[in-house]
Amino acid sequence: MLKRRLLNTNFVKFYSTYKTVSVGQPFTALHRIYIERDGKVVSPFHDIPLYANKLQKDIVNMVVEIPRWTNAKVEISTGEKWNPLKQDIKKGKPRFVRNCFPFKGYIWNYGALPQTWEDPSFVHTETNAKGDNDPIDAIEIGEDIGKRGEIKQVKILGIMAMLDEGETDWKVITIDTKDPMASKLNDVNDIEKYYPGLLDATRTFFRVYKVPDGKPENSFAFNGECKNKEYAKEIVNETHEAWQRLIRGNVPNTTESYKLNV
Repeated sequence: MLKRRLLNTNFVKFYSTYKTVSVGQPFTALHRIYIERDGKVVSPFHDIPLYANKLQKDIVNMVVEIPRWTNAKVEISTGEKWNPLKQDIKKGKPRFVRNCFPFKGYIWNYGALPQTWEDPSFVHTETNAKGDNDPIDAIEIGEDIGKRGEIKQVKILGIMAMLDEGETDWKVITIDTKDPMASKLNDVNDIEKYYPGLLDATRTFFRVYKVPDGKPENSFAFNGECKNKEYAKEIVNETHEAWQRLIRGNVPNTTESYKLNV
């Protein structure tokens, strides 16, 4: 019990060093959310460590971009200095994901893992599709509604491979280490046990959420199967190694644009 309390205290100390700074009017093209650590602006893409436990590598830091039940499509701006969070712009207007019955906005906290990158020059041998040129996406299924720019420490539970317009778009399934259910969830089978229907709902959401905007349904590798924790850890580590190659400049210069401010 003492060890657990000390561990939780370390988590609180980690969280307390980060805060968000909002610039501009929310839900406009000029709005940005910057992240500060100890009074200095940091990049949520490059400066926040991926792993919270470097030995087991099953607890990672997650940047919340879209809180549960909200619709504004906010993401890390990989092409801007300090990589602030901003709302995606389509046809000159801020993008909002439509409600797809029976869902209201995103059905979990949604965000990205820092110091990861889905390499657009790399075709994965099992998905047969290249990376989508962004940090890897993360889904957090705990009970709290996150805040934009919040840094959560989350347990890796599993992973899905959505195929979005010919690109591999991994979705890492996680739960906040502070969630009351976190101790009971340790792998993908635990999600089915304690959250029956959630993985099916997740597949449905990602399959149809672009349809109201006139786009076709998305598909999945592995017939939509959610792969287990060990597989997820391997993919997260692969994208971390890809990020390391990126910051070292060891990536092909033939790709049209990596749209990244490194």
